[in-house]
Amino acid sequence: MQKSTINIKGSLLNLSTPKVMGILNTTPDSFFSDSRISEQELLHNRILKMIDDGMDIVDIGGYSSRPGADDVTEKEEIKRVVNVIDYISKTFPKLPISIDTFRSKVAEKAIENGAGIINDISAGEFDKNMFNLVAETKAPYIAMHMKGTIKNMQTNPVYNNIMQEMMFYFSDKVNRLLQLGVNDIIIDPGFGFGKTVEHNYEILNNFELLHNIGLPILTGLSRKSIINKVLNTTPNQALNGTTVLNTIALLKGTQIIRVHDVKEAKQAIILVEKTINQTL
Repeated sequence: MQKSTINIKGSLLNLSTPKVMGILNTTPDSFFSDSRISEQELLHNRILKMIDDGMDIVDIGGYSSRPGADDVTEKEEIKRVVNVIDYISKTFPKLPISIDTFRSKVAEKAIENGAGIINDISAGEFDKNMFNLVAETKAPYIAMHMKGTIKNMQTNPVYNNIMQEMMFYFSDKVNRLLQLGVNDIIIDPGFGFGKTVEHNYEILNNFELLHNIGLPILTGLSRKSIINKVLNTTPNQALNGTTVLNTIALLKGTQIIRVHDVKEAKQAIILVEKTINQTL
C-alpha cells in the first residue's frame, strides 16, 4: 500500500493529491537563472508569488548540482541558505521548507532555522552522518538515485538494467533508514543524475515500477537536459517540455513534482486530477 502522508514538524502533509515543490536557489550559478534569489525584498516577493501560484513546499538549495558546477565549501553553503530559511520560516510559518543538500551539517543548521524536510541528491552516499541526522531530527527525507559524483555523473553512465539497479538501490537505502527509525521517506529517481537521455526516458516509461517500494515519489524534470537534448532547446525555452513530462509523471502516479514554474505545474495537477477522477 502506498504511503500517502508525511509528518513535517508535527503537521501531516497529505500526498493523496500531488503537491508542487517550488525551487529556490541561493547559488550564483544555477542552470536556470530565474530560480536564483538574493535580496530580501526580492525573496519576499518571489515566495509570495510562488504561494499564490499554488506552491505546497519550497526547496532551498545553496549548492549547484548541475554537471561541472564549482565546488562550494560547507561554510559557504550554510551561509547561503540559513538566513533565507530563517526569514521564510518566520515570515511564512505555514509553508513547509525543504533543504536541498547532501551535507549533514548544512541540513542540521537548516533544520535548526526552520526547515522541515531534507532533500539529499546522494541518498547518504556523500556524507556518512546524514542518515543518523535524519533519524535524530525526524525530518522527512528525500532520497534520490544518483550514479557517480557531481563531477563525473554524466561521464558515460552505464547500467545493465537501470530499473533493476534503481530498485535495489532504493531497497537498500530504505531498509537502512527504517532500521534507524526513520518513517517519512520519499524517493526520487534522479532524472539527469548519472543517466543518459535514453536512461531518463526508460525510467519515465517504466515509472510505475517505483510504486512497488510503497513510498511517495518525487519527480524533478523541470527544464532539464532530458527535454533540451531532445527538443534542441535551452533551459529558458523548456517550459512546454517540462509541462508535458510533468503531466506524464503525474499520470503515472508521482506525488510531488519539483519545479521552477509553480503556476504551470499546479495547472497540470488540476487537469490531471480532473481527468483521472472522472466516474462513468
